Amino acid sequence: MEKAYNPQSVEAAMYKIWEAGGYFSPKMDGGKQSFSILLPPPNANADLHLGHAMYVVEDIMIRYHRMKGDPTLWLPGEDHAGFETQFVYEKYLTKEGKSRFDFEREALYKNIWDFVAANRGTMENQLRRLGFSLDWSRNIFTLDPKIIAIVYQTFKKLFDDGLVYRDARLVNYCTKDGTSFSDLEVKHVERTDPLYYMKYGPFILATTRPETKFGDTAVAVNPKDKRYKQWVGKEITVEGLLGPFKVVVVADSAIDPAFGTGVAKVTPFHDMTDFEIAKRHNLPAKQVIGFDGRLTKIAGPYAGMKVSVAREQIVKDMVARGLMDHIDNAYTHTVATCYKCGSVLEPLPLSQWYIRVKPLATQAVKAVKAKRITFVPKRFEKIANQWLTHFHDWNISRQIVWGIRIPAWKCEDCSTPEHEHWIVTQGEIPINCTKCGGTRLTQDIDTFDTWFSSAQWPYATLLSQSANPKSKILNSNQNENLKLKIENLRTKTTGTDFDTYYPTSVMETGYDILPWWVCRMIMLGLYVTGDVPFRTVYLHGLVRDAKGQKMSKSKGNAINPLKMADQYGADALRFSLVFGTAAGNDQSLSEDKIRGMRNFANKLWNIGRFIELNIAKQNLDSKESLPIHVKTLPNPQQKMLKSVFDLSINVTNKMEKYRYSDAAKKIYDFTWHVFADKYIEQSKKQLEADDTQTLAVLIDIYKTLLKLLHPFMPFVTEALYQKIPGWDRIPLIISSWPA
Repeated sequence: MEKAYNPQSVEAAMYKIWEAGGYFSPKMDGGKQSFSILLPPPNANADLHLGHAMYVVEDIMIRYHRMKGDPTLWLPGEDHAGFETQFVYEKYLTKEGKSRFDFEREALYKNIWDFVAANRGTMENQLRRLGFSLDWSRNIFTLDPKIIAIVYQTFKKLFDDGLVYRDARLVNYCTKDGTSFSDLEVKHVERTDPLYYMKYGPFILATTRPETKFGDTAVAVNPKDKRYKQWVGKEITVEGLLGPFKVVVVADSAIDPAFGTGVAKVTPFHDMTDFEIAKRHNLPAKQVIGFDGRLTKIAGPYAGMKVSVAREQIVKDMVARGLMDHIDNAYTHTVATCYKCGSVLEPLPLSQWYIRVKPLATQAVKAVKAKRITFVPKRFEKIANQWLTHFHDWNISRQIVWGIRIPAWKCEDCSTPEHEHWIVTQGEIPINCTKCGGTRLTQDIDTFDTWFSSAQWPYATLLSQSANPKSKILNSNQNENLKLKIENLRTKTTGTDFDTYYPTSVMETGYDILPWWVCRMIMLGLYVTGDVPFRTVYLHGLVRDAKGQKMSKSKGNAINPLKMADQYGADALRFSLVFGTAAGNDQSLSEDKIRGMRNFANKLWNIGRFIELNIAKQNLDSKESLPIHVKTLPNPQQKMLKSVFDLSINVTNKMEKYRYSDAAKKIYDFTWHVFADKYIEQSKKQLEADDTQTLAVLIDIYKTLLKLLHPFMPFVTEALYQKIPGWDRIPLIISSWPA
């Protein structure tokens, strides 16, 4: 063996051996319970970051169950990441002096497809670089035709069951990126802005948005506010920059009497609260801000101005006309912004597809409370229930090209401004309107929210392996009895991946996407298949820098996982991400910690080299194992073997309870401080005397420690397992777990 461990000479070659040997594919055993995890699909177009490196937790689970002999599947996939990827591509176009508006829809889609295809291999190889033992034979893309077909079937089923509907309401719209977002994707930031106190007929009222005054159709007060009781129901005249106009005064409990003067202007098309007030009081609505972020023609001379420019000019003109009472320049409030570009989101009126969430969420809550799904750590069960209980209807329409286009067609012959007639299919193009028979059908230009397709990931990936995925989805008219649903489903999927691995065993991901993804998977999984999508949810925390700060490129404190793997070895990075960090807790990661785990890998190597030298010194046959005569062993050696046995039981117990940090620490402390520092030192005299039994015990203990460590540090343990003479040549990756 070389004097020092060199990860670069081992890791890439070792992974190729594993992959070529087919060790990542599950080996079926009818007598054992299968174990399965679906990789949370990373963006196919982006490099891995430290958050992705936390896939190590899944690899630990997978390698552990594989060594236990369970039929074990870790299914990889890649996410098209609709808005994220189009955002990146548009930045690329900007550098080229172009924009998305320079291309027709089909051309833009193809360009992005080629852009992603050119980068997909990079991410896959990075997953390999970190040692993740994924079954690459089952790798699938979220835009695979089979996945799209299942997404369409789910949408059609939701539509037929009345759980998908189209509605014109206010959406969170980014005028820079040109798309709407669901409530969960909005980033709320605290800002200090001017609060403008405007003269408004007989009132003075406060607002942060004087530019929307052109769209006001009422003023509102709280019904309990005695100051304005006499005005409720009356029409007032307001002096405006475009001349006087009239609005009605309404009483609504949504108004906070303590804000400003207790009087609020109502702009239905540009404020979520105002939109609801308008519905309750049958108020008209006017759009002042367009989808391009500029004021519309109803703003008169301010039309065409961007919001910020218009606001500045309007305030200046109002002050000059004596329409402004005063301005508070230090008003702190929360603003909805685009999580990607940081632009202020505009509430704008738009027709979108929505999922009626409550019926789905109710079933999800029942499943969680019935313990059909368990959470690790347990505290997240309560958080999941809170999210599921308070979800709003989910806007699944996105105004982008890159993604799965919505299979819905509007009939231009029988649709009216008051009522549009839509035909929803499972992807096939309709010929005639189902209502009037007309042929002028126009497909919705929007695509599905990426979270909508990824919420179907557990059953979509496994069903995609079937010859006829359509037959596996429960029909809307089937008996609602859960047991009958499951029985029906099972009889139709015998022998498929779905039958074997659904529900999956564990969904492991970061706690930060619990509402975005995990809760939605539970809802749709139950709805479509009649069963939960996974039995256990394991949530890891965020990886922060050494000072506990969030990592970012702009701060200069981000750690590149691939760079760390190249510098210190993938095993060192993997072990550092697990060691000392309990499930669900954030961790502070430093290069020093990774370096320390590199030293541990070196310690393992040095122990192996020490054993190899003693085997050579005793001239033992390198092809045979050394038997241990336990009854004749000295008491210290018997105690040591008992300690290793107890360690194996302890570690196994921790692994079964998902306490991987505790398991890692137990192995680390025993290997370094008990085995290396004490036992080996105490054994050197016997080894110098060529005591074969002492060497046999040493080898046996070392072999057990390598097995216990393999799920955490697969490369160095496999290399050592294969290098030490006297052992079988079965790869460690498929060897038996020691307890």
